[in-house]
Amino acid sequence: MSEKVSLGLLASHFGVHLEGDATHEISGLSPLDVAKSEHISFLVNPIYRSQSLVSLAGALIVNQVDFEFVNTSSTIQRSFLITSNPYALFARVAQYFESLREVKNIFGVHPLAHVDPTATIAPDCTIGPYCSVAAGAVIESGVHLVSHVRLGINVQVGVDTIIHPMTVVYNDCLIGKRCIIHGGVVIGSDGFGFAPDFSSLGGQWVKIPQTGRVIIGNDVECGASMTIDRGAMSDTLIGDGCKFDNQVQIGHNVKVGAHTVMAGCSGIAGSTEVGSLCVIGGYTNFSGHLKIADRTTISGGTSITKSITTSGKHYTGVFPFTEHAQWEKNAAILRGIDKLRQQIKSIIKK
Repeated sequence: MSEKVSLGLLASHFGVHLEGDATHEISGLSPLDVAKSEHISFLVNPIYRSQSLVSLAGALIVNQVDFEFVNTSSTIQRSFLITSNPYALFARVAQYFESLREVKNIFGVHPLAHVDPTATIAPDCTIGPYCSVAAGAVIESGVHLVSHVRLGINVQVGVDTIIHPMTVVYNDCLIGKRCIIHGGVVIGSDGFGFAPDFSSLGGQWVKIPQTGRVIIGNDVECGASMTIDRGAMSDTLIGDGCKFDNQVQIGHNVKVGAHTVMAGCSGIAGSTEVGSLCVIGGYTNFSGHLKIADRTTISGGTSITKSITTSGKHYTGVFPFTEHAQWEKNAAILRGIDKLRQQIKSIIKK
């Protein structure tokens, strides 16, 4: 059974205002439509206001306006945690309950793990079964390698970082503090660098050695099966607080600014620099050698082929889907636009 926490303790812990019964105990979070009296739920989107009126949740996380609406419109007795940012408070409360359920690590190196004698391991780390830590690696306090993790030569992992199974970190890469690296992530594999030499019939693509590193800042989260290429000569840099969804690809020498987020299956080609506080939708792709301004928002499925120099703009490059026959008609019209343009220019000239 989940550990219960009083609303008074939650309000005090997070420094928010409580309206209602401070002694009421909560065992976890739940959506509005299935919550019971022992649950806390939240209201952010106005379209769920009517649902909040009939929800059986024992407490709601709301802003002041929604509190006044629900408190005066609903006949159900409940308590409220009132904050200017309900969604952020919901996330923090969820983290709090998750921490109560966590099984505490058993510190030390599992007998089925291999740690090179020259590696430096803090005494309160957990190195799980079938992990491999190479020569010169430095693993700081509180790090948890769950299992089947490979850390290459001279890799450094910062305080309280957790790395999940089947992750590989190549030689010389640096990972900051409090990072979460999910399963199957590859950090520091070779960037896609080849020089063409087809001057003769026996030509080939000549591999360019990738001698840079990947440097990841603090509080970064890497989704499952994400890949980050090492730099060709300089380093690939990921700023503090970045959050990446599953299957994101970061090319060599890319720089991603602090607190930028990228949804699943997005990709950044080599040497592009993405600013801080950007929001990148899923399936977005960036050409190489671009510069993207801070606070840029990109809708999912957009292809970015030119630099963006003005901060705070929102860009979309997705043609709305439609039935296939209608799409073909639209495509035919688009193909004919240049011909129409030439005709208009000819008329204007005359």
